[in-house]
Amino acid sequence: MTGGRVVVLGKTGRNFAAGMSGGIAYVYSHVSSFWDYCNREMVELEKVADEDSAIIYTLLNNHYKYTKSPIARKILDNYKIEMNNFVKVMPIEYKRVTSTMK
Repeated sequence: MTGGRVVVLGKTGRNFAAGMSGGIAYVYSHVSSFWDYCNREMVELEKVADEDSAIIYTLLNNHYKYTKSPIARKILDNYKIEMNNFVKVMPIEYKRVTSTMK
């Protein structure tokens, strides 16, 4: 992924984010197992910031619009509460580059 954004609603496999050098992933992690599966060599796991909330909402809304995903609907219906279950996966180098561009 180079510069994109993705919302992950399902389970992640072992070694998630290995080699992730660009873009941002927002992972819905209502169970703690994601932390065990994420490869943190090149990324930091962060709390979702306020500016990320609108991006996640838009991505979820579009996903629901096109797929009728029951998971997306559940999250959208309880958005303020469910936002606490997202983890922001941010590549360290990408964060450095984007912060210097601001």
